[in-house]
Amino acid sequence: MPRRIFSLLLALMLTAAPAQAQAIRWVDFQPPYEALKYAMDRDIETFDQEKHLSWIDILALAACRTGGKCGLASVKQAAKDLEGDRSPEELLGALYKYYDYYHAAYDAALGGLLGSFAIQAGEEWKPAYGLKAFSPVAAGYGYSHCDDFGVSRSFGFARKHLGNDLMGALGTPIVAVEGGIVEAMGWNRYGGWRVGIRSGDSRRYYYYAHLQKDHPFAPGLQVGDVVQAGDLIGFMGRTGYSDKENTNNIETVHLHFGLQLIFDEKQKECNSEIWIDVYDLVRLLSSHRSSIQRTADGWQRVYPFRDLDVEEFPR
Repeated sequence: MPRRIFSLLLALMLTAAPAQAQAIRWVDFQPPYEALKYAMDRDIETFDQEKHLSWIDILALAACRTGGKCGLASVKQAAKDLEGDRSPEELLGALYKYYDYYHAAYDAALGGLLGSFAIQAGEEWKPAYGLKAFSPVAAGYGYSHCDDFGVSRSFGFARKHLGNDLMGALGTPIVAVEGGIVEAMGWNRYGGWRVGIRSGDSRRYYYYAHLQKDHPFAPGLQVGDVVQAGDLIGFMGRTGYSDKENTNNIETVHLHFGLQLIFDEKQKECNSEIWIDVYDLVRLLSSHRSSIQRTADGWQRVYPFRDLDVEEFPR
């Protein structure tokens, strides 16, 4: 079955799935980089041990105790407590009533970032377990960013900035943070040339905006395509803030990177969308960058990638 037809059928099945009886309506995602990295490292370190510590479990336990702040000390304590024989319910007591919320919220935000994957080096595929999501900026290209989530914007109407701006050089290759289905492409008056990718489990919508004028997208990329984490999807630019297509009205070259959580399809495009602060996630992903090179045949990955949580091990 052609991959675009297959991906469209998959998307239809995902959107047709019944929503939760009481879908989560808001997520204030606050775990700092240091806490995210510690929880991730403990997950990876214990993967082959008798008791595998899930970073989602660790963060959810810490969040219940801190009201979602998840400072490093609380995350370290949560990991230590989960090494024992007591369940989260026993560890939390009255605070356990918040556990299901935090676990579902963090699983939605982080559920596709860690897992089993394989990288091709030469003729050999090498399997591993760890961070399988990538920085949105390809390896070898510099960028800077700050925590600008929630800063005011005024073009069109007064609103808050619902993403993280990564400043870099014009034409910098932009890659898919996580694999999924290309759900949107084209011009948006606010984001300029942009790409929207839905994760395979349908819970995350990644938004990449202000792509390069004239050559915004990876050659051949189309709505309905299935992409792997780290695949080239476009090039950094400064388009947007205009009803006229292909216009540079943004002063600074940068990528606007946003992440929307979707617990109910009615949340996808409405006035109560759930966008989370991804600044600390971008910091976490900076250690894992996809190598993209330009050859006589066009752009290609240096190390092909397979997500083994959704595919069989390649032979």
